[in-house]
Amino acid sequence: MPPSKQQLVGTTRAHEQNMSLKDTGQGQPMSRGAFMEMLSKKFERLPDFDRKFFVYGPIYLGGNAAFAGLIANSFYRRALNVTQGRFTSSLPMAVLPFLTTVALYTAAVSNPLLSGDLNCPTCALIRGALVGVVGGGVYPILLALPVNAGLAARYNSTPMPEKGNILRFWKNLSKPIVQKMYAVLLLQALFGTYLSSKHFDIYLKLLKLPDSESEELHD
Repeated sequence: MPPSKQQLVGTTRAHEQNMSLKDTGQGQPMSRGAFMEMLSKKFERLPDFDRKFFVYGPIYLGGNAAFAGLIANSFYRRALNVTQGRFTSSLPMAVLPFLTTVALYTAAVSNPLLSGDLNCPTCALIRGALVGVVGGGVYPILLALPVNAGLAARYNSTPMPEKGNILRFWKNLSKPIVQKMYAVLLLQALFGTYLSSKHFDIYLKLLKLPDSESEELHD
């Protein structure tokens, strides 16, 4: 006898529910919330070095991004002959790339790992590299241009382009600066890859821990 429409609907819903659950390793399904809570408890039982490296790693990447921002700022100041407003331009060029990079890495790598949503090592490495390049390289370059262009226009440190040559002027000005920043972009990509690789290793170590301390003592 073929199944009824209600039976088919019930089977589909049960299948969708099972797809949203994670297995505990003992054949028992676990909800997403319970799985994240289990990972959180396991994280507290990691070695102190691993926990600190996982928590503070994005800050080191953000620090590199802040340094890249200061480098880009220096290049544009020299190109535009800007000598005034050194602190005014340096502060946002350090703070904004730092905050942006830390937030991007946390959202793209750290949080997905701790929630069990990032189980692909290659994906983790690619995300780390992209965050390093975008947040710690491309964004500081894009940010330094309007900051120093505004200072150059305010203090008349260099002749501003006419309306028809604006894009060409800034393109020609930025091209040698971007070429000088290639090394910074490469270093940021390498550091982002290294950081995400180490974080994924910590995640694997996290998964191998027993579900409770009593099981660990028993083993």
